[in-house]
Amino acid sequence: MSLILIVEDNEKNMKLVRDVLRVKGYDTLEAGTAEEGIRLALEHRPDLVLMDIHLPGMNGIEARGVLRAEPVTSKIPVIAVTASVMQQDRKQITEAGFEGYVGKPINLKEFLGAVQAMLERGKGE
Repeated sequence: MSLILIVEDNEKNMKLVRDVLRVKGYDTLEAGTAEEGIRLALEHRPDLVLMDIHLPGMNGIEARGVLRAEPVTSKIPVIAVTASVMQQDRKQITEAGFEGYVGKPINLKEFLGAVQAMLERGKGE
């Protein structure tokens, strides 16, 4: 089964995402900061990273840049999971190299569809 790293500083959002993914049979790793998320990604090389954008310390866009720059994590797809839904925010997220985008509050059907599609796409590469 696929390993998914969740980088999220809000406990309620973390619990929701973790519980939904585990019910669907995915294994999860959890980080409350971008720095911890980068460390876990380098150590465990997950199949997918779900990255909040507004994090304490380093933000999710900066963290995506670090993951992209590291050879062992450069090909791991990263989906932005954020409440930033303005067109300008979406453009910035896309330009930062995120492979996907899920808005908050999370629509579970859309969220799971995005996760599944990204994991299937990753297996094809």
